[in-house]
Amino acid sequence: MQITARRLAIAMASLLLSLPLSAPAETALIIATASPAGVYHVVGRALCRAIDTPCRAQPSDGSSANLRALRRGELMFALAQSDIHQYAVQGIEGFREAGPDTSLRSIFSLHSEPFTLVVRRRTNIRGFEDLQHRSVNIGNPGSGQRSTMLRLMDARGWTRSDFRQVHDLPADQQSMELCHGNIDAMVYTVGHPNASVAQAIRLCDAEIVDVEGSFVDLMVNAFPYFTRASIPAGLYAPEQKEVHTFGVRATLVTTQETDPDLVYRLVASVFDDFPRFQSSHPALGELTPQMMIEDGLSAPLHEGALRYYRERGWLPAEALATPNAALGRRVDSAQAN
Repeated sequence: MQITARRLAIAMASLLLSLPLSAPAETALIIATASPAGVYHVVGRALCRAIDTPCRAQPSDGSSANLRALRRGELMFALAQSDIHQYAVQGIEGFREAGPDTSLRSIFSLHSEPFTLVVRRRTNIRGFEDLQHRSVNIGNPGSGQRSTMLRLMDARGWTRSDFRQVHDLPADQQSMELCHGNIDAMVYTVGHPNASVAQAIRLCDAEIVDVEGSFVDLMVNAFPYFTRASIPAGLYAPEQKEVHTFGVRATLVTTQETDPDLVYRLVASVFDDFPRFQSSHPALGELTPQMMIEDGLSAPLHEGALRYYRERGWLPAEALATPNAALGRRVDSAQAN
């Protein structure tokens, strides 16, 4: 059949209509965070604002879920508690079946995350010991708060049967359940100040109480990723006393397969304008580069991050990428000001 000029024009028009109107947008860099109500999500958004590339902070079920997604290759970057990160690296606790994940790499650590126990005042709960036979939210499966709570229960010698009721609510739902009287207490491993904790105190006549005892001492002494922690007096209410507890650190995590140049760019974007990053949330205000490349790292440093730290003179050229090594002592924190 002879192809006429008219048929050719129609064919060309159809082809043009089938093409996209513009080139597809560059795939966004995704940083998995946790509940939108927590500090992780604020930090994830701050990281995305820092780097000059399409980036999205993605809410998730928390640290354990993030680390499993990294292992499956579904993510390149995620935030995770230092203790949960350690469990994944070693293949212990909730990661026993999967085994050790030797591909995990640290980029830097972030804010301290005190283990926070929030209770309704009328319940007369004055400390962790008073939770026995109470209705308690221990956190959703996959969250860092749940994993830390289970470790604390184990140190105390408790099981779920020691509570009247156990709830598995995510962080963004627990404060309202406290307000409605459906739970007596909620736990949260989080940087402060936190909007969900503030909501519970403001609307539910709630308060934060100490988490202390010989079982806490045992945990802090046995595991290097746990440290003593406190929540300053007056942070949420004028009458609030200083709260004594323990905690972990938030960490930014990736895998060894992630492009070193991309990791380098992300690290540089944070530290080249460090005051701007710190201003994103009060929990970041006390950070220094030394703390971030030395404390709370449960996996070796990624080669892209290591390259930046060496270029700044924060690590010696021969430094290994091993976690928890005292290599960051040469960091001049004044450079961050």
